[in-house]
Amino acid sequence: MGLAELSMNENGYRSWLKKHPSALETFDEMIVNAKGKKIVVFLDYDGTLSNIVPNPDEAFMSDQMRKVVGEVARCFPTAIISGRSRDKVYEFVQLDDLYYAGSHGLDIAAPFQCIYELGHHQFVDKNGDEVALFQPAQKYLPSIFKILDVLKEETRNIKGVMLENNKFCVSVHFRHVSDKDFLLLDELVKSVVDDFEEFRLSKGKKVFEIRPDIEWDKGHALEYLLETLGYGSSNDVLPIYIGDDRTDEDAFKVIKNRGNGYSIVVSSTPKETMAVYSLWSPCEVKKFLSRLVNWKQSSS
Repeated sequence: MGLAELSMNENGYRSWLKKHPSALETFDEMIVNAKGKKIVVFLDYDGTLSNIVPNPDEAFMSDQMRKVVGEVARCFPTAIISGRSRDKVYEFVQLDDLYYAGSHGLDIAAPFQCIYELGHHQFVDKNGDEVALFQPAQKYLPSIFKILDVLKEETRNIKGVMLENNKFCVSVHFRHVSDKDFLLLDELVKSVVDDFEEFRLSKGKKVFEIRPDIEWDKGHALEYLLETLGYGSSNDVLPIYIGDDRTDEDAFKVIKNRGNGYSIVVSSTPKETMAVYSLWSPCEVKKFLSRLVNWKQSSS
């Protein structure tokens, strides 16, 4: 990238920041409106708590980030809403005091302890009883297995494709697929989804997402969790949602429609978003969460 192009990109980002100011730069201003409110924190995972990496199985969060998220959860009700399976997110995060919503909110569980038994994770509450789950797409599981089988067969000759079973969502990662092969993959994935009328296709960062075509997304998950916490119709709750992906826009929209709360997009480049505030990277997310914890502890 030449100096002229770099300068243009920097100028473009500065201009974008005027519309979506940094949540770090405006923290003091934001927190004034938080006084007397019940804060609830919602976080995406990939690209928000961890960096986007070439291999999605290696999207580990840092120990420092884990420590900060744990501190946030001790101060406020906290949920992670991710496109990944709930089990996979828990493996990465390894914190029990959180609400976990996997598969774009199609698989939700309250804070729990995780026991690994007989080859699978069992989620139990503090009394050892299995936690109640909210899984509105349970009936689609057989079809999801069929979609995975078809994709495994159809994509076996396309170099660089990675398939991920996120329980109620199938992710087709194409970060390592060549431009030439991407056109073939694009047509193939669309063709497979067309054969399963109850499913829809969306696109994230270098990934296709195939999920049940039901009226449920990260925004619905946010509303469900607020309702579960008893804050559904409360005027003194302040939800904070931080995410980087196109699927997080559904949650940003919910916060906008509520008329209260803070939506924060994580992005190092200008992008169309319904979020009001922004953060540059997961590193800035960690700084923001640390300031939130410090504010809560000092105000208490």
